[in-house]
Amino acid sequence: MAGSKGSKYFDIFLNYKFWLTKKDGTEILGKKVLSLLKDIDTEGSIRAASEKNHISYRKAWGDIKNAEEILKFPITETKRGGKDGGKTSLTEDGKNMIEAFEELENEFEKAVYNTAKKFFHNLNDE
Repeated sequence: MAGSKGSKYFDIFLNYKFWLTKKDGTEILGKKVLSLLKDIDTEGSIRAASEKNHISYRKAWGDIKNAEEILKFPITETKRGGKDGGKTSLTEDGKNMIEAFEELENEFEKAVYNTAKKFFHNLNDE
């Protein structure tokens, strides 16, 4: 909220999104793929992670393969089935990518919060 109740800015909010892209703007990693990767890490399966994220297995698999192709390194590794079924896990690079992205996101949110607070403070002082 940008202002106190009754202020003309009461219902004004700052929203933003950020994601990693290639130089040409092709998305590599954003909130949706990040959520998918985190769920692969906890669930041990692309299928379970895709269901949890309400997307098809094909879309989930495609998003991961697209990110890996652009990054030029694997972020997941799959062990084929058998009597216990298959398993997908994150590579060390995949885990590092999530950790670094979340740290970036936290730092970014702090900076945006402080900047937006100053911006709305200036608006409300007029």
